[in-house]
Amino acid sequence: MLKKILKEYSIITFGTALSAVAIYFFMLPSHVAVGSGSALAMILSTFIPLPVSVISLLLNVILLILGFLLIGREFGAKTVYTCILLPLMIGVCEMIFPNQPSLTNDPLLDTLCYVLVVGLGMAILFSCNASSGGLDIIAKIMNKFLRIPIGTALSVSGLLIAFSSAFIYDTKTAVLSVLGTYFSGMVVDRFIFGLNIKRRVCILSARIDDITDFILHTLHSGATLYESIGAYDNTVRREIVTIVNNHEYRQLMEFIRKTDPKAFVTVISVNELRYQPKVASDTQRKK
Repeated sequence: MLKKILKEYSIITFGTALSAVAIYFFMLPSHVAVGSGSALAMILSTFIPLPVSVISLLLNVILLILGFLLIGREFGAKTVYTCILLPLMIGVCEMIFPNQPSLTNDPLLDTLCYVLVVGLGMAILFSCNASSGGLDIIAKIMNKFLRIPIGTALSVSGLLIAFSSAFIYDTKTAVLSVLGTYFSGMVVDRFIFGLNIKRRVCILSARIDDITDFILHTLHSGATLYESIGAYDNTVRREIVTIVNNHEYRQLMEFIRKTDPKAFVTVISVNELRYQPKVASDTQRKK
């Protein structure tokens, strides 16, 4: 149990470190306020004579307190851990690399690098059921009191922070902030779901037994057979349904092309698979 917890928190620490690197080396030098708690801290640092790491830490502590008071105990140890760890890591970067200039000398490239690196970091955190706090807490408060869906609340709060950069920086920076906020969500989704996409393949073929044998014994995957009836001529056929990954999908399609070029195949992308264990009936429980 302890080994599992240590492994999980090691992964969370790595994801937080990636986010800190993205913020310090790409967002802060370019002043591109991609909607996040750290972006808000960067904007506030122009008015408050404190480092971004200190402002970010203060913001996270205040938001955590508000979250506990207004929402309740919905914030687990992971969220508290990342809320404190992220500003501390940014502070370490400030000490080791003071006044860090832009690595690319181009705000657009900085924005692209930030979106990619922070997207990977956030995806790692989400995969461990953690987050960096900040806007997540604001979104939950908006959801409770304004009845705004959490996804919409995240987008609204992120865009408000991005738009606010127009009052401090130039128009180009504000536009990059808005675009970066929009594409950041897409990149996170891609990292979370894109690598785990599987395909649900439905096949109607005259060589269904050969295809089934290939799936079971060559791909070592599962399959389900259904009896289907054609609406035009009421012909009864067997349909095979299987779920495969990208590599298996390519092998399967190549085998179908060679075995039965006239096979009818439909393919649907699947992002999540869940197994629902069978629950015993009341009669079975009594027995």
